[in-house]
Amino acid sequence: MTTARAIRMAFQALEQAEGAGARVRRSIGTPKLRNFSPFLMLDHFTIGKGAGFPDHPHRGQETITYLLSGGVDHEDFAGNRGTIGPGDLQFMTAGKGIMHAEMPHENEDGSPNVGMQLWVDLPKELKAVDPRYRDLRSTEIPVADVDEGRVSIKVISGQSHGVDSVRDLAYTPLWFFDISIKPGGRVKQILPLGWNAFAYTLEGTTHFVTDNGDTKPINQFHNVVFQQSGDHIEAYVPDNAEQESRFILVAGQPLNQEVVQYGPFVCTSKEEVYQAMLDFQSAKNGFERSFGWQSEIGKRMNQF
Repeated sequence: MTTARAIRMAFQALEQAEGAGARVRRSIGTPKLRNFSPFLMLDHFTIGKGAGFPDHPHRGQETITYLLSGGVDHEDFAGNRGTIGPGDLQFMTAGKGIMHAEMPHENEDGSPNVGMQLWVDLPKELKAVDPRYRDLRSTEIPVADVDEGRVSIKVISGQSHGVDSVRDLAYTPLWFFDISIKPGGRVKQILPLGWNAFAYTLEGTTHFVTDNGDTKPINQFHNVVFQQSGDHIEAYVPDNAEQESRFILVAGQPLNQEVVQYGPFVCTSKEEVYQAMLDFQSAKNGFERSFGWQSEIGKRMNQF
């Protein structure tokens, strides 16, 4: 017998300033939800003209950027450069250290660039790996159609209704889905036992079924955090709803380790954080190439 996961909490992600002129709705990495292993931070970002995330470092984590609209360029001190567009993802492993910039396109129609960025902790034994990038294009993402086409699931990572994702893109085990439900549609999504999981609602109102059979309607821009017990989540949109709903569903394997974070440095002790700050300031132990480095895309900030 399968059991739906109960909802531990659900709350609205409030908009705030971040970076250089960007706006984000942060729902993980706030006083309301911290140390939700392996997840460190979740931002629903909006970046317009003259805004962005110029040159900055990272150590000890992975970032997953999922672009919903517009375009974002990235560049790092190792010479890696690229662009992701609507529906694309970028998986970046900071490992022992990286310095990079993430800057938006200037869209012809003046629209902002919108997406999600998730920070994921690295297992302690992998925090000193070399940094790397992996891009996943929207055309590479398989789709599972469920409930006679009333539900569409983009299988970014993991398994859904007989459809497997293309490849594992993160060191830390996680499943990642983008789910759209039309009025009258219903879906059950199996999740690995014992993994932490959440849903972030992008559009419409989604009704989640809890472990006792009750339902809870969740509106746009909310994070729904599920209990670990149970093997699936169940969601639907009523027949009489005026619009379909859309949410991302993410589950990750908890890491049995301390999290000590100072900004972009994610370690397992205060001593490691102090060392990360010293390494970055002195350009050593992974940050050698940061000395004197400036990204080309970061210079756009000076044009506005």
